[in-house]
Formats: sequence, structure tokens, C-alpha cells
Amino acid sequence: MTDHSTATPPRLQIKNLTRVINGVEIVNNISLAIQPGQVTCLLGPSGCGKSTTLRMIAGVDMQDSGEIWVDGQLICDTVFHVPPERRGIGLMFQDFALFPHLSVAENVAFGLSGARDEKRARVEALLDKVGLRRLIDHYPHALSGGEQQRVALVRALAPSPRIMLMDEPFSGLDNRLRDGIRDETLAILKAEDAAVLLVTHEPEEAMRMADEIALMRTGRIVQQGAPYNIYNAPVDRAAVAFFSDVNVIQSQVRGALAQTPFGQFFAPGYQDGTQVDIVFRPQHIRIDFDRAGRGPNPTKSQGVAARGIVERARFMGSESLIEFRMDYDGSVIKATVPNVFLPKAGQPLWLTIPRDRCFVFPAI
Repeated sequence: MTDHSTATPPRLQIKNLTRVINGVEIVNNISLAIQPGQVTCLLGPSGCGKSTTLRMIAGVDMQDSGEIWVDGQLICDTVFHVPPERRGIGLMFQDFALFPHLSVAENVAFGLSGARDEKRARVEALLDKVGLRRLIDHYPHALSGGEQQRVALVRALAPSPRIMLMDEPFSGLDNRLRDGIRDETLAILKAEDAAVLLVTHEPEEAMRMADEIALMRTGRIVQQGAPYNIYNAPVDRAAVAFFSDVNVIQSQVRGALAQTPFGQFFAPGYQDGTQVDIVFRPQHIRIDFDRAGRGPNPTKSQGVAARGIVERARFMGSESLIEFRMDYDGSVIKATVPNVFLPKAGQPLWLTIPRDRCFVFPAI
């Protein structure tokens, strides 16, 4: 009988990786698995251990504990260590680090071996993919920032690495170029079937590029999953706030319910008397024009309307941001509305919050 129980191992797997520098745990017991063709983003604030994790995987820094596996083979633990050049890992960083004295073709071919014609064919094919074959004989100083970034990408891809590590590779690009180059890069990486680990501190970039996000904080992975799940089922208040502005109302649990000026919110699992934060994003505030001037009127889905006085309204391009001073305690709540909506300061309006768009966490 044929045994079908053995699953294909991940392209890259790190197990319980820890790094301590000067007595401080920079990376604390993190684990990840990435399949071929999968893009995983290490997302978190500066200094949380993202780049240190990449350096350990690349082999330029040694972990204090834990293991690194590639295609089911151990490449590094605290005793055994495969050198960086033999790991089949491509690297791409903020600094494109192109050799200024080499042409585009020579830069891309730098890590290739084999016959000259074979290397040339590989170089031309990759430059075709990024629309830069016309610049094959140019030198880096003659290229724009976006062109240099694409040359750096195909140089890293030229040896067909099994794994691509990318550390904030788009941070130096103009905002007008960034989205297009990110999408172009993602398409090429998918076509090459490499396992990609991308480090970024920008939630929008992670949401745009990742199949899976690993949210890091103080050296730990605090939440891991698909972008949709990370955004819509955050593990704590800090996770919500990392992706967007937040509004917070404090409350106390009674009978698995938290009472607020916007009505009651379910708080299952919390004991009576527990202080909780009701957290919601500005885009989920609803402005009830029909109810303006008539007072609160509870509905099943929206809850109770609370009155706020417009303090400031600003047009932000694709949306408008309105700040309200709330009647119930004088706090400020921010709301965003698509397109142009610029009520005058001092105008009273009634606000509601959809219950299914709020998160309840223990009070900080």
C-alpha cells in the first residue's frame, strides 16, 4: 500500500528562533512556515526584531536558540550552520547596492554561473519582465530610483533562489511609483515560485502584498494569519491601532454586556465588574442625518445614537475626516466619510456604531 501521509515540507521553516544581544531578547521564540510561491510579511514597528530575524535566516547572524529549515533540511541550529552562500536565499534591502562600475547586465549576471550565452539569456529574460531590457548596457548612475529597484530585484532573482528575503525594499521609492513597482515585483516573485519573507513597518504594504501576515511586537509574533483575518479579528487593542486610527470608549461589564452611550455591546467571557475598552475605527462611524435634532432612537443593528458637536472637518482626498466633541463626556471621536463631507464647526450630528464593527478588549 502506498503511504500518502507524508506532506511536502514548507520551503522555509523557522522553529523557536531566539536572538539575545547585550542581554536583551531582540527576537523571542518565533516560528514561521512559508510555502513555495507564498508571500509572508513580518509586520511591526521599528526595533521589534524583524530585520534581525531576516539576518538569522540569511546566515549573517546566528540565533541563540532555534532551528532554520529549507525544504525539510536543517540548515542552521546552534551547532550546525550552512554558510550564507549555500542556502539558496536571495536578499533585497532598502539600499539597492548596485555595483556602480558594472552595467545593468553585469549587475544582474553577477551571481550567475555557467556559459556566457546562458547567463545573457537569463539576464535578458528577467529584464524583459520588468521592462528594462532597453537599459541593459546602462550604468546605475543613469537609472531612476524605480529602475534601480527593479534591477536590484532581478539581480536577486537571477540565480533562481528558493527563498527571497526582502527588508523594506520599497521604502526609498516615490509614492507615485511605489504601488506599481510593488505589484510588478509581486507578480514576478509569484512567477518564480520563491518563498518570500518581506519585512515592512507599513500595514498598507503588508495588506497589498502578503498572503499571510505575522504581526511582531517586542521580538514576538503576536498574531499570524491572512490579511483579512488580521484586520477584522485583531488579537488586542494595539493590533487594531497598528492598522488604522481608533476610537476607544471605556466601560464595565455587567451580565456579559458593556454599557456605553452608543448602547450595549456584547462582552462574552468577561466577569462582572471587568473594565473593558470598546474599540472601533473611524470609518465605521455612521452619521445619522435623519435623526439629527430628534434625539437617540435605538435600532437592533446600529444601537443607540449619541450626539456630537463638529469640532473640525478636513478633506483628505478620497475621504473626509470629521472630529466630534461628544455630549456624553466631552471626549473627541473621529469619523471618516467617503468623498467630500465638510460640516461646519459647531454643527450637532447624531452618530451610531454598528455592533459588528467593534472590538471589546480588557482595558489598558
